[in-house]
Amino acid sequence: MTDTLRPSAAPPDAPATTADPDSPRKLRRSIGVVGGTLLTVSCVTPASTLFVVVPDLFSSLGTATALTIAIGSLLCVAVAFCYSELGTLVPSAGGEYAMVSTMAGRLAGWLVFVLSLLVVMIVPPVIAMGTADYLAPVVHLDPSLAGAGVMVLATLAGLLDLRANAWITGVFLVLEVIAAAVVAVLGFAHGERGAGSLVSMEAAGPGGHPDTVTAMLVVSGLAIALFVTQGFSTAVYLSEELENPRRNVARTVLATLAISSVIILVPVVAITLGAPDLAALTGGDIGGMVTAWSNSAVGTFVSLCVALAIINAGIVMVIQNSRVLFASARDKAWPAPVNGVLSKLGRFGSPWVATLLVGVPGAVLCFVDLDTLYGITGVSVTSMYLLVAVAALLARRGPHAHAPAWRMPLWPAMPVVLIAVLAYVLSTQEARHLLWTGGITAVATLYWVLYLRPRRGTRWLVTVPEDLGTAEARGATGPASPAESARA
Repeated sequence: MTDTLRPSAAPPDAPATTADPDSPRKLRRSIGVVGGTLLTVSCVTPASTLFVVVPDLFSSLGTATALTIAIGSLLCVAVAFCYSELGTLVPSAGGEYAMVSTMAGRLAGWLVFVLSLLVVMIVPPVIAMGTADYLAPVVHLDPSLAGAGVMVLATLAGLLDLRANAWITGVFLVLEVIAAAVVAVLGFAHGERGAGSLVSMEAAGPGGHPDTVTAMLVVSGLAIALFVTQGFSTAVYLSEELENPRRNVARTVLATLAISSVIILVPVVAITLGAPDLAALTGGDIGGMVTAWSNSAVGTFVSLCVALAIINAGIVMVIQNSRVLFASARDKAWPAPVNGVLSKLGRFGSPWVATLLVGVPGAVLCFVDLDTLYGITGVSVTSMYLLVAVAALLARRGPHAHAPAWRMPLWPAMPVVLIAVLAYVLSTQEARHLLWTGGITAVATLYWVLYLRPRRGTRWLVTVPEDLGTAEARGATGPASPAESARA
C-alpha cells in the first residue's frame, strides 16, 4: 500500500484565506457529467482517430479492421469497469497512477505514471500530424510543421478555464460527429460487398492479390485497437473537477466508451462495405473514397471537419495531460524546486506550467518517426491497462472493501480475464517497441530506486483529495452503505 494523503475537508464556513499554504493544491470542481462527457469524448477524438489511426489498421488488417476494433471495444468495456470503480475510490487528477499507487503500492503506481506519461506525451502529436492531410484541399503543409502548429494552438487553449474549453470542444465535437456520419452514409450507400466481408479476413497483398489476415495479426492489432478508444480514461483525470465524482466518474467513463465506439465502428463498417476494391480499402485513403462516392465539395467539407477534430483532440489531450504533471508535482515526484513550478495554477485555475511542458515537447515529437510513436503508444497503453486491472483486482481488500464507490459487475472474474488477455496481446508486439518501452521503464525504475525510495517520507506521497460529493452526502444522510455505493 502507498502512503496516500487524504486532506481533511475545511469547515463550510472557513474562508479560503485560512487554508494552509503548504497543503496539497486542489483543482476546482466546476463541470458536470455533460461537460465531462464532452471533454472525454473529444479526447477519444472519434473522427480524427477514424481518419488518422484507422487507415494504419486498414493497411495491415484489411476487411478484418472492423472485427479487430469491435474486439478491442469489448475489451475496453472490462477496462472501463476497472476505471469506473477505481476512479470513484480514488478521485484524483493523477488518474491511473493515483489509483494503482493506492491499491497496488508505490512502485507499481510510479511505473504506471511513467507509462501514462509516455502515452500523454506521444498521442497528441501522433494525432496532430494528421492535420496536413486533411487541410490539403485548402493548403498544402508539411505534416510535421502542421502537427507542431496544432500542438502550439492546443497549448494556448489549454491555458483557459476548463468550463470554457468544455464548450469549445463541444462545438468541435459536433462537427467531427457530422463528418463521421457523412462517411458512414456514403459508405453504406455505395456498398460493393455484403456483410460477410466483415469476417472474410482479407487484405490486398503487394501485387494486389488478396492475402489472408491471420488470427495472430488480429491479436497483434489489438494494441492499436485499444488505443482507438483509449481516451475514455480522461474522465478519471478530470475526477477532481467533476461535480459529485462518486456518481459522475462512472457515468462519464461508460457513456464515453459507448458513444466513441459507435462513432468509430459504424463508419469503419461502412468503409469496409463501400470501398471500391480490396486495394483501395487496404490503402486506407478515406478522404479519397469520400470524394469518389460524392464530389470534391463534400470531400473538402469532411476533410476540414477532420482537421478541426484534430485541433479539438489536441486541446483536450493537453488539458488532460497537464493534469497528470500537475498531480505528480503535488504528490512530490520530483525535487522540491520542480514540484513548486509544476504545481502553479494560472489566473483561470489551470496548471499553466504543466500545460506548457506538455504542449511544447509535443510539438517537438511531431518530427519523430510516426511508426515508432504508434508502436510505443500501443505497448504503453496495453501495459497501463494491465496494471490498472491488477489494481482493480486488489480494490476490495482492507479499508477499500466497504468504501463508498461504484462497483463493477462480475468481479473478480472481469479483471482476471482482462489481465490474461492483455498479457497475451503484449507478447505479440514487435520486439523493438517492447525494448523502447522497457528501456524507458527501466530508467524510471532506477529513478525510483535511487531518488524516490530513499525519500519515502517526503517524496511520491500520492494525494487523494476529499470526495466532495461523498462528503456532502455523508453529512446529510450518514455513511453510505456498500449497497448504496453500488447503486450510485
